[in-house]
Amino acid sequence: MTGLSRARVARRIAAGAAYGGGGIGLAGAATVGLLMAEAQLARRRVGNGATPHVPNADGLYGAAHTVPGEPALRLTMLGDSTAAGQGVHRAGQTPGALLASGVAALAERPVGLSTVAVPGACSDDLDRQVTRALADPSRAPDICVIMIGANDVTHRMPPARSVRHLSSAVRRLRTAGAEVVVGTCPDLGTIEPVWQPLRWLARRASRQLAAAQTIGAVEQGGRTVSLGDLLGPEFAANPRELFGPDSYHPSVEGYATAAMAVLPTVCAALGLWPEEERPDAARREGFLPVARAAAEAAAEAGTEVTAAMPAGSRGPWALLKRRRRRRVAETEPERSAQPS
Repeated sequence: MTGLSRARVARRIAAGAAYGGGGIGLAGAATVGLLMAEAQLARRRVGNGATPHVPNADGLYGAAHTVPGEPALRLTMLGDSTAAGQGVHRAGQTPGALLASGVAALAERPVGLSTVAVPGACSDDLDRQVTRALADPSRAPDICVIMIGANDVTHRMPPARSVRHLSSAVRRLRTAGAEVVVGTCPDLGTIEPVWQPLRWLARRASRQLAAAQTIGAVEQGGRTVSLGDLLGPEFAANPRELFGPDSYHPSVEGYATAAMAVLPTVCAALGLWPEEERPDAARREGFLPVARAAAEAAAEAGTEVTAAMPAGSRGPWALLKRRRRRRVAETEPERSAQPS
């Protein structure tokens, strides 16, 4: 499928989300029986050795940077098990902790982390999670990171419905004044126990959803970072290193890799990233119609997409950037000093 074709598919899914349509099916009726059989076999293998416990990473990071009278930044994690950090043993290994400590180091300001993400969640749980995130106006988040989509694919949620829930969540958070960064659907074609032809179909479905998520999130004022290709070649080449014991959730190294991809965009959204905002042609950055930018981002690791220009003859435009990653260090939360 060409880039333009992928862009058209993503736009059709996003349009279905906007207008209440069912969207595009991920597989024809003739393949449903085969897919279900393959999926059952995969489910029997995925989960062996899983770590059901998710460390509680909530707390204050970078407490050494506390200045009297200056409040901490607030970061909230929403989404599924990837956002929550299922598969690791220590709080400091979760993506929320890695991002909070990274932001605190760059901002030289403490960061209070709150996690409302739930393992197993699909996008239709985001409304409840957003309500929790915004429940206390005095502790409203400055920035929210959403990682969602894998369960939507495995549970065969219509992609337009999935994008509709994500778009609504981004809109609510932006209306409340929070910056929003979405880590789009990872590439499920890299999961070790998934066999062909399910592997190929899972990869196609994941990338289609990731591109449509990008359109929906960017049009509501959020930014997105592609996790699909990041969790593709690197995870496929090093499955024992980058997947956890259940061969499904990322390991410590896998979460660190994902956090490094998301951190630059989180910092850019907060005005902290020390790079020029102008696109770098040498890095194949630039302004594109949002659907085209979404399709390109879904195929390359760590690619950021953010709104750039109002709608033109080819629809809304977006800025596509490939930011340089910085390693983030594992840090445990400061439990005794909750953010004020």
